[in-house]
This record gives sequence, structure tokens and C-alpha cells, in this order.
Amino acid sequence: MSASDELRQNDMTTILRQLKDIATAVIAAAEADTLGEVLERIAEAARQMAGARYAALGVPDGRGGLEFFMFSGLDDVAAHKIGKLPQGRGLLGAIMAEREPIRIPHISQDPRSVGFPPHHPSMDRFLGVPILVGDHLFGMLYLTDPEDGDEFSERDQWLIEMLAGYAALAIAGTRLRDQRARLTLLEERERISMELHDGVIQSLYAIGMQIELMRVGGSIEADDLRPVMQSLNQVIEDIREYILNLKAAGRQHKTISQCIHETLKRLHIPADLTVTVQVEEPDVPLSPLIAEAVSQMANEAISNVVRHASAHKVIIKARRHDRLFELEIIDDGAGFDMRAIANHAGLGLFNIQQRARLHGGTVNIHSAPGAGTNVTLLMPLHN
Repeated sequence: MSASDELRQNDMTTILRQLKDIATAVIAAAEADTLGEVLERIAEAARQMAGARYAALGVPDGRGGLEFFMFSGLDDVAAHKIGKLPQGRGLLGAIMAEREPIRIPHISQDPRSVGFPPHHPSMDRFLGVPILVGDHLFGMLYLTDPEDGDEFSERDQWLIEMLAGYAALAIAGTRLRDQRARLTLLEERERISMELHDGVIQSLYAIGMQIELMRVGGSIEADDLRPVMQSLNQVIEDIREYILNLKAAGRQHKTISQCIHETLKRLHIPADLTVTVQVEEPDVPLSPLIAEAVSQMANEAISNVVRHASAHKVIIKARRHDRLFELEIIDDGAGFDMRAIANHAGLGLFNIQQRARLHGGTVNIHSAPGAGTNVTLLMPLHN
């Protein structure tokens, strides 16, 4: 075998190994629970493969901005100092608009660059590629500053373009999986509403009629029955309202303020519990699915306070951070041992966490005996 043939064989072996590494990395990314985690894993894989200091992946929202922006190589402290995430302008916007790779030696010298905000780390060399399937743009993947100090090479660009091709399939598959989960949720909601109406409500009506007949027949004193009838009627109305909410959830948007106040209205808040609501942007609209999820999780968390916390005060805070919605519920109640949280599934904490994960959100719970409980929900606003 000649030296040139051996060189070509070595190159082919390297290429095949790199393709295998790409496929392995993307398969691992696609196994993540949420789209945000998928994007974060892809960005991390790209950074490691190209030996870059920083990498990021943005997903367009269809309105000229970004729905997601996940990064690698930048810690949370540094990211917090920067503040607002990129909005799809500059070189990132150029990839979005031109749908062509961009590889440049100096970011500051490119006329498409818009510079960096305060506290942003210095970045110079740049490689960015679109994540495409046909004409559909799934995102923009870019890297800056190779660790060895050199410029990005044609080989680097080829490697990242190949990764982007696999990544497009992973992103598309994750979105399809999420849509299927939401469709299942909608179908289940409709089934529950039908069962409630056809079964539970009719049974309650029958019980109410039987009690009324007993009252008219004189076998029970009217004063004894009055509180029972009032409670029964209230249960019927609560279930009817719940069914109406289930049916309407797929049709109308609600604001953050509406979700919280409707949840409080449905609950029976005791007189000795003071509830304070602090909403920074009360008119921010939530999609039907997110509104329903937020309402259910808020209902579960506040019900826990009412039933189990022996609290005197509860504060409900709602705010928006870029494309994230944050709901915080703080009480001054009895609290519980966080080490035994697995034993508190009966308090609804497990349901809250499961519902949040279904919608790409997270729930953080902090508590201690005698120190109250803090439940913080973070939900993406893209649904």
C-alpha cells in the first residue's frame, strides 16, 4: 500500500469514527426528557467535537425571535450576569435569514455582528450552521473560539454541519413526541369530563333528590339537612365548573392573573389563612395547555397548604423571565423534612412534578420542619 493510499484509508477511518461519534451523541441527546435538554446536549456535543470554548443552539419562534436558546461552556453565574439571552439578531440572525454556514476569523470585523452586552465573555472566532431538514429551519448552531487558538477549519465546518443534520432529526422527533403527549392529555381531559358528567354528577343529583324526598317525608328534620344540602350543591357546582374548564381549556387563552384568581376562587380558603398574590405582569397570556397546567399545579400546591401546612400566611408570586413563566408559592406553615420527600407523594408533590415535566417545566421544592415550604414552578411559554 502506497503512502497516499494509507493516508486516504486513515482519513476514511477518522471520518467514519467521527460520524459514529456524531450519531452516538445525537441519540444520547434525543433521549432527554424535554426539548430544552435535547438542545443543551447537542450544544455540548458540538463544543466537544470541535474543541471550542463556547457553543450555543437557538431555535426560532417563527416571529423573528428565539423560542429556545441553550448554551455550553458558560456557567450559570456568568450567564446570570449577562442577563437577557440573545434575541436572534447579529450573526445568529444572519444564519436564520441566510440559512447558510458562517465561518469567520474575527466576529468584531464582520458587518453582520451587533456586538456583545456587558459582562459577556470575549469571543472572536466564529462557526455557525443552520439546522435544516429540506426548507424547514429547526435551529441555528454556533461555536466560538477553538481551544487551540486556531481558526475553525473546513473540517470543523463539515463536522458541525453533519452534526446539525442529525440534530434536526432529533429536534423534530422530540417535538413530535411532545405534541403526541399533549394530544394524549387533551383526549384524557375530554374522557374525564365525560365520565364526571355522566357518572359522578348524575350520582350526586340522585343523592340530592333522595335526601330531598326524605326531608319532604318528614323522616329527617329540615335544619339537620340544610348544611348537607348546601355542601352537596357546592360539590355539584364545583364539579360542573371543573368540567366547563376542561372543555374550555382547549379553546381560549388566559392571563397569568386569571389563572391564579380562578384557582383561588375554586378553593375554600379558611378565614385564618391570609393569601397574598403578587403578579408582575398580570396580562401576560398563557396558551390553553399551559394555563390549564399552571392552574392544576397551583391548585395542588395551595391545597397542600390549606390541608396540611397549618399556615397563617401564603404568598403567591408570578413573574416572567424572557420565555419562562415562574410561579412561587411560599407558606409559613409546619414544613417537612426534605429527606423524606419521597414519602410525601400523597401531598400531591409527585403530581406537580410529573405535570411540570410533561410540559417541559421544572418544580423546585424547599422545606424544613417548622420553617414553611417554598414551591417554585418554571414553565416555558412557547406552548
